Amino acid sequence: MIEKDKLINFLYLMYKIRYFEEYAKKLYKENLLEGNFLGALHTYIGEEAIAVGVCSELRKDDVVFSTHRGHGHYIAKGGSIKKLLAEIMGKSTGTSRGYGGSMHLFEPEIGFLGGNGIVGGGLSLSIGAGYTFFYKNKDNVCVCFFGDGAACQGVFHESLNIASLWKLPVIFVCENNCYAVTTPVEKAISVKNIGIRAIGYGITGKVIDGNDVIQVYETAKEAIERARKGEGPTLIECKTYRIDPHCQVIKDTRKKEEIEKWREKDPIIILEKKLKECNLINENDIEKFKEEILKELKEAEEFAIKSPFPDVEEFKIYCKREEA
Repeated sequence: MIEKDKLINFLYLMYKIRYFEEYAKKLYKENLLEGNFLGALHTYIGEEAIAVGVCSELRKDDVVFSTHRGHGHYIAKGGSIKKLLAEIMGKSTGTSRGYGGSMHLFEPEIGFLGGNGIVGGGLSLSIGAGYTFFYKNKDNVCVCFFGDGAACQGVFHESLNIASLWKLPVIFVCENNCYAVTTPVEKAISVKNIGIRAIGYGITGKVIDGNDVIQVYETAKEAIERARKGEGPTLIECKTYRIDPHCQVIKDTRKKEEIEKWREKDPIIILEKKLKECNLINENDIEKFKEEILKELKEAEEFAIKSPFPDVEEFKIYCKREEA
């Protein structure tokens, strides 16, 4: 059983992520030629249940390693959409002071240890965080999000092997959204389920519906509890789908029929329907928090636009430190 308030918060957070991504897409298209956005924009639309389901059971002092598609992870971990939008716009008030852009969000104060432009780049880093907690005898946990494409990188196997050997408190969350950029998962991975690879490392592996936030939450909760007790890592494969193209600058090669079929499995629609059937929420409640989110987004846009760009002299200092 999950408390009513927690279930409603799941829906609220998923809407917040969805609306942020739609808003960011709009601004990206409007401002791209003006140079207000750094790099490509990878949206999380359709995958919101995974970030929300996993992060809702984490404490503030637990840590998360994200990917190039990290806006949802950041928001679910408690990040400010003002700072997130400012970072995407390259402003000094952003999560990485305007130096990182969309793919390199970073805010250790909330346990968000960074996005990563390298496929699978967070896997080995998560081992370092997990070992820190193990070495210091703490009950914190580390979550590492990665995609199906990263599951074919050598670092995936190395990381799972070490985590298993040392029983590190790391939860590996594979967001299998069916494509690595434009390559279908069945063309790149020799097994049907990535989650079964856990068997080869003697750890717990789960394959779940990544569009069902309740199932994601319950699976993550179990894995997190095991990790806190020193019982080692877990590999969770969440089957999902990204509705948008890989990013805003790469042509989509998928069939429209396939995309529309997955739209019917929208995680927000699924949870909203369940909550309404149980009389836990109604249309008025939903409209209220939609209005609240849209108001927050407008304030975030005004904040980001008014914020200054990073100081060039400060950037030069960083460059000199790197050279030294």
